[in-house]
Amino acid sequence: MRQPLLALALPALILAGWHFATAGRAYSLIPPPSEVAVALWDLAFGGINDDAFSGTLLTHVLASVSRVYGGFALAVLAALPLGLLIGRVPLVRQMLDPLLQILRPIPVTAWLPLAMIMFGLGPRSAFFLVFLGAFYPVLVNTVFGVRSVEPRLFEAASMLGCQGSAQFAKVVLPAAMPAIFTGLRLGLGFAWVVIVIGEMTGVPTGLGAIIMEARQLSRTEIVICGMVAIGVAGFVSDRIVMLIGRRLLAWSPNHG
Repeated sequence: MRQPLLALALPALILAGWHFATAGRAYSLIPPPSEVAVALWDLAFGGINDDAFSGTLLTHVLASVSRVYGGFALAVLAALPLGLLIGRVPLVRQMLDPLLQILRPIPVTAWLPLAMIMFGLGPRSAFFLVFLGAFYPVLVNTVFGVRSVEPRLFEAASMLGCQGSAQFAKVVLPAAMPAIFTGLRLGLGFAWVVIVIGEMTGVPTGLGAIIMEARQLSRTEIVICGMVAIGVAGFVSDRIVMLIGRRLLAWSPNHG
């Protein structure tokens, strides 16, 4: 009982401060929490404002979820095998690591114009940008996990007859799995961070799309509703990854 109360204490204080700072101010650019709550209800279920945003939340959430998980899945498919090879094979590391380290600091926002040139306006650019946002956290943590495997594990595997490429599945992957799951959590979190940027590429639906449209219309309450929806969706996504990690890594003290 104490833990949920502690978790709710700070949000309650923030809401109270927000309310007292904005309530009763006719020309405030930031609406009070009650106004945002009404807008969120209308965005989810309609029946209050009956405008272009009413009752559209599920459509936008599903569009963003499909782009986030699609781009994230592509990032995992590319980053996991690449990270295993870079971490384990010196020749691959010498060939690829310098280039990847040069590209890694480039922010996703800098890729936006190039993405629109390469993929045009629409969801493909959004997929690409989400892919970039998720790729490097998964890659870096996979490389770290592989390079952190204790050498004696390879010696023990060799003594038991596990040699060559078989050590990837029998030794490297299990030992690196805790670090890989950390990368998955970070990558999925970054995917939600960049979805607003990804949906600035002319897509008609998505949480980032309604945030940008509401900003242009000075509908600050809708902007905040979109932010809340992204936060909740990101939180649920993170809990899912954590639950999977706890089941698969029950043997690890860091993921119990």
